[in-house]
Amino acid sequence: MIKQQKTAVVTGASSGIGAATVQVLSAAGYQVILAARRRERLEKLAQEYGGIAVELDVTSSASVAAFAAQIETPVDVLVNNAGGALGKETIVEFDEEHWLQMYQSNVLGLARVTRALWPQLQKSSAATVINIGSVASEETYMGGAGYTACKHAVRALSETMRLEWLGQPIRITEIDPGLVETEFSLVRFAGDAKAAKAVYDGMTPLVAADIAEAIRWVVSLPEHVNIDRLLIKPRDQARVDKVVRR
Repeated sequence: MIKQQKTAVVTGASSGIGAATVQVLSAAGYQVILAARRRERLEKLAQEYGGIAVELDVTSSASVAAFAAQIETPVDVLVNNAGGALGKETIVEFDEEHWLQMYQSNVLGLARVTRALWPQLQKSSAATVINIGSVASEETYMGGAGYTACKHAVRALSETMRLEWLGQPIRITEIDPGLVETEFSLVRFAGDAKAAKAVYDGMTPLVAADIAEAIRWVVSLPEHVNIDRLLIKPRDQARVDKVVRR
């Protein structure tokens, strides 16, 4: 009997953790659907690692609906990776547009994509949904209220999925990285390369491949094994604001 190739959907696939996840899942034998807004980068990655590039803006309900309509196969793995942080304003100085954008991508975007792909997840004999959270899903820090609020919400979504889908052949894992050197800080500081670099100065951060390897491990486990949550930090980090620098 010919075994059908499994399908994985990765959002935020054009860079960082998303791109690294595309690489490892493609190598593991999945047909990977790369989803993000930057189509040119998606197509380049699809050519390099294999897979199908599909433009997706998780902040747009219409974009999510159009994306899901193109996927006819069962979805065996969904990696909800799209999201990010903007700014580090205090609560009394917060930028409302920043907070709205973060909520749209980190929270509503995750919910939109999951809802839209629900029929395809149900077609899988054993699906896995992986939500990329952050250490900010359990910690708070000055200047981070908008982002931590969003990632706390990701925790709530992940835990609610486990409750609502109990009895379904679907596993739900939340992966919460600490400091990972990607475009994350560059985006957060609006392209200020000096400010972004300072986040990782004097310490050894995680890299995107570290988180991608954790994703590969989670989906490789026997179908009855559910890893509810993985908290992954670099050795040089104990908490969000407790980092050793040399």
